[in-house]
Amino acid sequence: MHSNNESVERFVSRPRPMLIGGEWVQAASGRTFDTVDPATGTVLATVAEGDAADVDRAVAAARGAFGSAAWRRMSPMDRGALLHRIADVIEAHGDELALLESRDNGKPVTLARAVDVGTSVKLFRYFAGWPSKLEGSTIPVSPRGGLRVLNYTTLQPVGVVGLIVPWNLPMSMACWKLAPALAAGCTVVLKPAEETPLSTLRLAELLAEAGVPDGVVNVVTGRGATAGAALAAHDGVDKVAFTGSTETGRAIVRAAAGNLKKVSLELGGKSPNIVLPDADPQAVAEAAADAIFFNQGQTCTAGSRLYVHREIFDEVMDAVSARARKIVVGPGSDPATEMGPLVSARQYERVTGYVTSGQEQGARIAAGGGRPDLGERHAGGYFLEPTVFVQADHGMRIVQEEIFGPVLAAMAWDDVDDLVAKANDSPFGLAAGIWTSDLGHAHRIADELQAGTVWINCYNLTDPASPFGGFKQSGWGREMGRKVLDLYTEVKSVWVNLD
Repeated sequence: MHSNNESVERFVSRPRPMLIGGEWVQAASGRTFDTVDPATGTVLATVAEGDAADVDRAVAAARGAFGSAAWRRMSPMDRGALLHRIADVIEAHGDELALLESRDNGKPVTLARAVDVGTSVKLFRYFAGWPSKLEGSTIPVSPRGGLRVLNYTTLQPVGVVGLIVPWNLPMSMACWKLAPALAAGCTVVLKPAEETPLSTLRLAELLAEAGVPDGVVNVVTGRGATAGAALAAHDGVDKVAFTGSTETGRAIVRAAAGNLKKVSLELGGKSPNIVLPDADPQAVAEAAADAIFFNQGQTCTAGSRLYVHREIFDEVMDAVSARARKIVVGPGSDPATEMGPLVSARQYERVTGYVTSGQEQGARIAAGGGRPDLGERHAGGYFLEPTVFVQADHGMRIVQEEIFGPVLAAMAWDDVDDLVAKANDSPFGLAAGIWTSDLGHAHRIADELQAGTVWINCYNLTDPASPFGGFKQSGWGREMGRKVLDLYTEVKSVWVNLD
């Protein structure tokens, strides 16, 4: 770990430029901004602050690369081999990337290694198999006049894509979009979250090391309101893919209307986690705690609404609260840490505001709710204890609104029809969980839930082969699996007169 510490320190000690057209450049304006270490509240690194002028440069570079022989004429097998090399180089630098992600985002380094880095490697390995399998088809058509014709379709890359990714899982969310975009043959302008750009910038260095041609992947760092907005609205971008808040998703849809670019959105959630009376209370309690406190609760799928049958409510909630109190909160760089700080002062204020709201509206805190004492070094960090509310009501803000932090709202239920109605009474529809020993009952409830992913006797499982996305205001389209490639390709129909 010592050498990785040194590598990370060297990386953050120098102002970080942007990658445009294969060159590392400063912002056209010359401006920079600071990123903050969430564990201390102090400056971590200085990064170029790109804006519309830099987006213009990056889009031009991506457009040039899209038409270049080095990229357009790369065979499907060679493109697959390139994606395998990207997976190899991420894996080889996994410990360094995990530590950098932990420093920038605050999450435990062990989590960053297992989830953020591990997922990124799996994504590139999975999508490395797709370039040689993006097939068209021949269609038995019946044209007028009795002509003999051949009609066939091909799948072609959509073109230049703008990828805008969030701060909760910075590198893996970038790879969720990068891997299928590159597999399809697109070129990319990637805009990381302003809070957490560092792992994406290091990833960009590694992409070049793996042999990605200049201009195929460009990274513009900057504010969402400037660089992000310019990328979403740019007429030279053929598609934009965004993961983040529903509010920002709406703004991206409006911005994309100018040239009617394709849009895919993976947005917010307020996921119900449902416990039936025949479930094992102790096993459920452990899983329910993991569902909400994983990644500091800063996960769109977080099981933030816990519905427990009244017969076992007290037993489950006593166990969930006990687990919450045992979670080790600390700096992400400490291997003993189970939950790190929230990502920023702004996010800390948002989440603690919901804790106050829950109390004011009558819910009772069964665990947490305060700021842990971690000593003087971390007094400025954005730490919050894992928080469990009981006696919550369906109309409370902590039940209705996405908190995006380690705050659980638990409610008892009696009638399954009322339960399903309440679970679906949300503008979101990203995910849900069901816990029971009766799989027939679980399937029936799963069928009625308005959610893009339903986990039965498990939670927060994803895989590159399985589609992921939401109903309602949780988004448009699906990430991962075969389905995501529809978002990065166009279907071309070709007609040939054989007479």
